[in-house]
Amino acid sequence: MDSNNIVFTDKQQAELRCETVPPLPEDSLLVKTQMSLISTGTESICYRAELEEGSHWANWVKHPFYPGYSNVGTVEQVGAAMEGFKEGDRVFSTANHRQYHIVKPPVTLIPDDINNESAAWSKLCTIAQTGVRRAQLTMGDKVVVVGLGPLGQLLTQYSRVMGAEDVLAIDTIDTRLAVAAAHGATKTFAGSAADAIPFVQQYTEGRLADVVFDATGHYAVFPLALKLVRNFGTMMLIGDSPYPGKQVLTGDIVTRQISVLGTHNERLPDEREWPPLRQIELLYKYLTRGQMCVDDLITHRYAPQNAPQVYADLLKDRGDTIGVVFDWSLL
Repeated sequence: MDSNNIVFTDKQQAELRCETVPPLPEDSLLVKTQMSLISTGTESICYRAELEEGSHWANWVKHPFYPGYSNVGTVEQVGAAMEGFKEGDRVFSTANHRQYHIVKPPVTLIPDDINNESAAWSKLCTIAQTGVRRAQLTMGDKVVVVGLGPLGQLLTQYSRVMGAEDVLAIDTIDTRLAVAAAHGATKTFAGSAADAIPFVQQYTEGRLADVVFDATGHYAVFPLALKLVRNFGTMMLIGDSPYPGKQVLTGDIVTRQISVLGTHNERLPDEREWPPLRQIELLYKYLTRGQMCVDDLITHRYAPQNAPQVYADLLKDRGDTIGVVFDWSLL
C-alpha cells in the first residue's frame, strides 16, 4: 500500500510524496487520515528552517522533515495484539500529515458526539491545558493572553473554564480578537503588548494581571509581556521561539518578584496524573457540555495536494488564520 505524505524536502520546500506504508505490526493500527490540523506557528517555523544553532528546534528539524502532529482518521486494520479497537473507529493520534499511517498506543478513540473538526484540536488543547495547569489559576484571577493564534484561543477558553474573573486578550489583528471575544475573552486590545499597560491596568484596578500567557512565540514579546504581570504574579511562556537565545529578562523579575514558567507539549511534574490521553478525554467532556467550543475555530480548509502553496502562504502572512486543516477527502 502507498500513502501520499506531506514532506518538507528542504528549506521552504514542501511536496506531496507517494511512499510505501510498512507492514502492520501486531500492536498497532493502520489508520486512514480524514483530517489533519496544521499547527500554524510551529509548522511555519519548521518550514522556514531558520533556527538558532544548538537550539532544540535545530536538533529537531532535519530534512526530509514530516510536519504535523494533529491527525484524525479511521481505523482500516487492527493489529492482532491490539484490543479495544475495530475497523471503522475514528481515532486521534499525533501522526504527521499523511494519507495512511501506522499508530501504536496510546491512541485516543473519538466519541460519536465529537466531530472531526473538534477532534483535530486534541493535541493543541493538551498543550494549552498543560499551560493552564502549570499556571495554577484560581477562581477570580485576572488573566492576560498575548497572541490570539490557535494556542491563544485555547488558553482563553481554558482560563474561563478555570474560573478567571477576566480574560484580557491582546493581539494586533482585529479578527482574532473578535473570535476570542466570542469564546470567553472579557475585554480585547488591538495593538502591541508594549502599549497595553494602561489597558491591563484599567481592568485590574491598577494591579496588573495575576497570570500572563505569552502565546506569540516571538522573542521580542517576552520582555514586553513581563510589564503586564502584577507584583508576585506569574508569567507563562507558552509560545516557543526558534531563537531562544534572543529572549531577555528584565528587572521586573527581581524587583517585582515575578515567577516565570515555561511549558512544553504536555509535560507536567507528575505526568502519571494527567497524561495526554486523560487531558484529551477531559477536553471532550468540556466540548459535549458546551463549556468549550473549538470546531468553529477552523478558518481555512485545503486539499493535501495544495500543501506547497499553503505553507508558502502561511510563511508570508498567517494573520487571517486560526485553525487551518488538510481535508484528506479532497485528495
